[in-house]
Amino acid sequence: MNRGALLPGIGGVVLFLLLWEVLVDFSGAKYDYLPPPSTVALGMVAMLRSGTLLEETAHTLAATFIGWAISIAIGLSAGALLGLSATARRYSLASIELLRPLPAVAFVPLALLLFGFSLQMELLVICYVAVWPALVNAMAGVAGVPERLHDVARAVRLTRLEAATKVFIPAAAPAVLVGCRLSLTLSLILAVAAEMIGNPAGLGYAVVREAQSMHPDLMFGYVFILGLIGIVLNALLVGTARLVLPGEFRRPAVDWGSR
Repeated sequence: MNRGALLPGIGGVVLFLLLWEVLVDFSGAKYDYLPPPSTVALGMVAMLRSGTLLEETAHTLAATFIGWAISIAIGLSAGALLGLSATARRYSLASIELLRPLPAVAFVPLALLLFGFSLQMELLVICYVAVWPALVNAMAGVAGVPERLHDVARAVRLTRLEAATKVFIPAAAPAVLVGCRLSLTLSLILAVAAEMIGNPAGLGYAVVREAQSMHPDLMFGYVFILGLIGIVLNALLVGTARLVLPGEFRRPAVDWGSR
């Protein structure tokens, strides 16, 4: 992360919280379901003392990481194979473009029928969405390896397997890491969405539960915790990527589609 942009970013968040506090406390208008940040902070302290927050966080993180691991295992393997084979890409791209835009929430009823209210239900929803950025970025990265590297592999008489493992896939590492980053973000989002509309567990369900119980301070507290988790996970993955590929971690020009 650019340190020069870190302090202004934090300052913007602090300014937003101060304006929120002033608006709710001193504007004279009634905000029955919009508590000030100070009240939300007190609610978060109560959540920590109750002991349920750790259990709910553990469930959401478990669903996120398991779904992410499955997604990148499938996506990177399939993406590398498609990137290495122009014939496979030719016959697969139409199917990929047909399946990729399908909304993940459409799979929630199917997942509920198959697995009921369970972690497996969440994983099905997560994996369907999170696999695509890993697959598409890996495919684009491997297929976009410069021709000069192909010439090098031929010049040193590497076999196809050796060229793939020693030249092409390492050269595609920046694109692969971006796919992993996008996949992780989507895994967290889909874990929370599945908990909100399908599985009564985890932080997503906690947000819905507190909203239905008319506890907006606790609801906003859970939302803030989810945002903090997303920031931490993204920072950890970006930091790891920069350690693995110093100076090379960049976003490739791959439009894999929005959801």
